[in-house]
Amino acid sequence: MEHPFYSLERVREQLFGDDDKISDDIAGKSGKSSGGKAGGDGGKSQSRSAKAGLQFPVGRVHRLLKKGNYAQRVGAGAPVYLAAVLEYLAAEILELAGNAARDNKKQRIVPRHLQLAIRNDEELNKLLGDVVISQGGVVPHIESQLLPTKSGKGRKEGEEV
Repeated sequence: MEHPFYSLERVREQLFGDDDKISDDIAGKSGKSSGGKAGGDGGKSQSRSAKAGLQFPVGRVHRLLKKGNYAQRVGAGAPVYLAAVLEYLAAEILELAGNAARDNKKQRIVPRHLQLAIRNDEELNKLLGDVVISQGGVVPHIESQLLPTKSGKGRKEGEEV
């Protein structure tokens, strides 16, 4: 029986149609799969990360959950879900850090770019508010009262904002 968390391939097939079948035909794979215990002559085993469509290691997350004594038992879906959440957060931070690096005309992401990415994003800043990033520096900010006043038509010297 297939686990419900591993049904991402079905969702992709429903969303994107038969594009995967075309690429499978080019790669020389057959359209039929030998799913189940009684079907076929075995084939290659697939990691839980691959089944879930993740890059982060589900097996390692499961091992660390068991080893960490967070609970007596760890369900089959918990490490998949946690790996997916960690992968999403990493992708979000790396995307923003890449944008910060590009804004500074740099090819390589350094801790400063991570710091700028996290502190300029409201939700990530709230999540990682107490985290100190080594070599991250500070976010530049100058209070508006300290900036030089513009001598415009609408303002007089004694007038308050």
